[in-house]
Amino acid sequence: MRLLPPRHPLKRGEALSPKWLTPKWPAPRWLRAMIAPLKAPFRALGPGSVSSVLKVALDVAYILLWLITGLLLLLLVAAVFIPLDNVNITVSGESGGRQLPLTRMLLLFGLGAATAYFGGFMLILRSLRRIFRTLTMGDPFHPDNVRRLRQIGLTLAVVTGGVWLAQGFVAARLAPGVMDPQGLGELLTPIFSVLIVFVLAEVFREGARLRRESELTI
Repeated sequence: MRLLPPRHPLKRGEALSPKWLTPKWPAPRWLRAMIAPLKAPFRALGPGSVSSVLKVALDVAYILLWLITGLLLLLLVAAVFIPLDNVNITVSGESGGRQLPLTRMLLLFGLGAATAYFGGFMLILRSLRRIFRTLTMGDPFHPDNVRRLRQIGLTLAVVTGGVWLAQGFVAARLAPGVMDPQGLGELLTPIFSVLIVFVLAEVFREGARLRRESELTI
């Protein structure tokens, strides 16, 4: 007895995807970008790849950091005019807490340090978004990615050094005996991360050079 083939056979290379991966409503672009890598075979580069999903996540994080930095900047400007009579803050550390009067200089220092911290990471995410945009386009060794990676490494170094100096200043001047300054050993991991970023920049520079030479050869 001869068996009949199925009425709607799958084409060669076509995979059966779950129903939840195929929304029936007009899905927004960001949702289609996140679902596409789950329906297609695993790809790291190009449209509909994992890079496109990470690009969407970086876009969302960049918008959030932009809003936080803008809010802190507005608070920094408003702190110049806010009255601070009889306002105290509690600084806590490993040895306990200490109540300090909230002066205008202390408020401006805290808001300025927070604004610079979030602003620095916003600059890092901006460069990362542009790098992942080239990955989504399938062009990882774009010449501008070398400059962007160097900017990320420099910004990360400045943010790390700024946090280390700010915590040392707070521990020495604003809350002595309550907050301990960071030691040099705590800088090893950030310095290692910065060096990795600069090494990756050189790798991308070499890749861009080889691609340029191959294009000239062809």
